[in-house]
Amino acid sequence: MRTRRAPSPPPGWRLGWQRLRRSLLRGLLRRIPADADGVARVGRRRIFILPTASGLRFAAVLFVMLLGSLNYQNNLGLLFTFFLASVALVAMHHTWFNLLGLGVRVRGGAPVFAGDDAVFEVLIENPGRRSRYDLVLSCAARRLDGVAVAGGDVGTLRIAVAAPRRGLLALDDIQLETRYPLHLFRAWCHIMTTATTLIYPKPSAFAPVPRAAAGDTEPRRQQGVEGMEDYLGPRGYRDGDSPKQIDWKVFARERGLFVKQFGGYEGQEVWIDWRALRVTDPEERISLLARQLLDAAEAGVRYGLRLPGVQESPGRGDLHLQQCLTHLALYEPDDDAIDPTIRAA
Repeated sequence: MRTRRAPSPPPGWRLGWQRLRRSLLRGLLRRIPADADGVARVGRRRIFILPTASGLRFAAVLFVMLLGSLNYQNNLGLLFTFFLASVALVAMHHTWFNLLGLGVRVRGGAPVFAGDDAVFEVLIENPGRRSRYDLVLSCAARRLDGVAVAGGDVGTLRIAVAAPRRGLLALDDIQLETRYPLHLFRAWCHIMTTATTLIYPKPSAFAPVPRAAAGDTEPRRQQGVEGMEDYLGPRGYRDGDSPKQIDWKVFARERGLFVKQFGGYEGQEVWIDWRALRVTDPEERISLLARQLLDAAEAGVRYGLRLPGVQESPGRGDLHLQQCLTHLALYEPDDDAIDPTIRAA
């Protein structure tokens, strides 16, 4: 039996030709850039238009009607054929004018965690008096339903884009199209955007309790209601633990069964430190740090963040959590950030 060899990779000249072809095709797209105000204006030379499948079938029917009317010398058939052809031509102009002069502005949405969908907001400005109908946006294999924008009004659409990894997610370009009024023609244009949104690292399911701040070894008595205890951190469930101490929120998120630990003293300041974790993979370490940040924020303790070359002083609150998560999202680890003893192990 003859075995088939695996296909060999294309030679270097073929890869270079493919890249050159892609760059040439991108140049032919005539993408619309945004101006200083961040608005992309749809001009006359930026609109593409072609007949749709329905339009091609309509043209075929007109051609058959024309042949039949000429063959049988039917003047009424010729009149009806030319009437339908004129309707199609008028519809083509309306389809093209439905995009002309529109302004498109794209803005990034709120930060999300890696693995979720990032949302971009698209504003379609109609400076003219005529209403624009059946405006459809598509991006990254996602297509939104058509929207109508009245004259002098602004329409708002939201595009959800998958965010697989942390960092800044950019929306390179979007496509605006229309088939109004008869769906015989499709007009579209490509719009360049500079919109970005921040993607936080995906937090781990569980992370070790961060260590207390240096010099903060003396416990401080609780000031407040008698009998209240401070949250010290989570730990794994053990047989005999009280159901009242189970962290049901964590269990509902399918992160496992964990127990809340409480103490009788006022919570100390803790440092969430890059070098305190003995993990070789930088992305896994960032995921653990993200989990420690969320746990500390949920516990209400003061916490700080230490990364190689970056330090955020201890604090609390939503703004402080966002600043720490932003540091993790934009941090670029290098070889010096990993302890050599950990790498050797």
